[in-house]
Amino acid sequence: MENMSNGLSHLFMTVFLHCFSAFMVIPAITDITMSALCPGKDECSIAIYLTGIQQAIIGLGSLIIMPVLGNLSDTYGRKVMLMVPLTLSIFPLVILAYSRTKYFFYAYYILRTLVAMVCEGNVHCLALAYVADVVPESHRASVFGVLSGIASSAFVCGNLSTRFLSTASTFQVAAAVAVIALVYTRMFLPEPLIKEQISTKGTDTICLLEKAPNKKFQLFKTSPSFNDVLCLLSNSSTFLHAAIVSFFVNVAQVGLESSLLYFLKAQFHFNKDQFADLLIISGIAGSISQLLLMPILVPALGEEKLLSVGLFFNCVHMLLYSIAWSSWVPYASALISVMSIFAMPCLKSMASKQVGPNEQGKVQGCITGICSFASMVSPLIFSPLTALFLSEHAPFHFPGFGLACAAFALMVAFIESFMINSAIPVTDCSLNNSESAEP
Repeated sequence: MENMSNGLSHLFMTVFLHCFSAFMVIPAITDITMSALCPGKDECSIAIYLTGIQQAIIGLGSLIIMPVLGNLSDTYGRKVMLMVPLTLSIFPLVILAYSRTKYFFYAYYILRTLVAMVCEGNVHCLALAYVADVVPESHRASVFGVLSGIASSAFVCGNLSTRFLSTASTFQVAAAVAVIALVYTRMFLPEPLIKEQISTKGTDTICLLEKAPNKKFQLFKTSPSFNDVLCLLSNSSTFLHAAIVSFFVNVAQVGLESSLLYFLKAQFHFNKDQFADLLIISGIAGSISQLLLMPILVPALGEEKLLSVGLFFNCVHMLLYSIAWSSWVPYASALISVMSIFAMPCLKSMASKQVGPNEQGKVQGCITGICSFASMVSPLIFSPLTALFLSEHAPFHFPGFGLACAAFALMVAFIESFMINSAIPVTDCSLNNSESAEP
């Protein structure tokens, strides 16, 4: 028990440092993008389109890479695979720490796109698999919520730091913290010990590929096949509905992320400091929700009901953004996130219960890969919508129309969430495992 607690504490610190570094640059990057592409303007369609294209490419890369890293972590260890995104995420930050002129921005844009194809979401995905290795099923949803709360706390601290730092210092500090996260993980994070589990209560969990028989690096033999995902989708109604909900939640969330800051800059002339203030409020609300409320509400309501509650308030949260009529409305909307961030921890917990402990990296990689597919699709929809309705050529006056469409996607997820019943492990899903075994 002491070793488990020690491992989790180091994992939480790893996630905190990584998220602190990643999140603190968010308020500044919008101003840098606008300055590089459209100097002196508050509305810039090319910036919106480039951001959307970047997110779509990142989503496509993550769709391919994330399940692979998750699966490889089942064989070669969570810590080994965590080192990959932690290392690569340093380099784009170093570029803007050195200079933020137009050509350095383009260099950052290209490198950030390539690196994020490998790194985006993978630290959190592997951290979830780590938690699933060492935490019993009955406590898993609460610990997943705590992990997300740690990320929200890093979000608050990162944006608070940005509020009082210059733009140059923001990227310098972010790069330094990214290096510290890598060193800390290498020195202190222990590799979790995974016990072999042949069966659970008499039912075999043989849906995914068997663990490789040796540690020789074999990328294609350890990569999850498309049949792995189809197997779970066709044999577990819980996983199927969780995947559908995850898809629409991430379509909406990425739509919000790709549109909101540009919408606020065009409508209310927000700058780096106001972006930071807004994100701090949202982050504090999320931290309170996941660190304090979720451990209480999961046992009281159950994961399914809490999922629906979170989706409903998330829908209201985005709808308020879309109809913001004054500069104070976005701040009020951000407060609602205290009740809207339950969805993904609940979904990840439900997915983790569909397989045994030796396959957690695979199942988390699969569900996160579905989210990555949504991240690829979403910018292709919301970036053109945002650019159109913020321009002078909008078919009707509704600057927040793209955000309203994101709220509609969440409403679809909310309705779908009622189809999820209790999490029942996969019982009869046999793949041709012999194909992945050594001859």
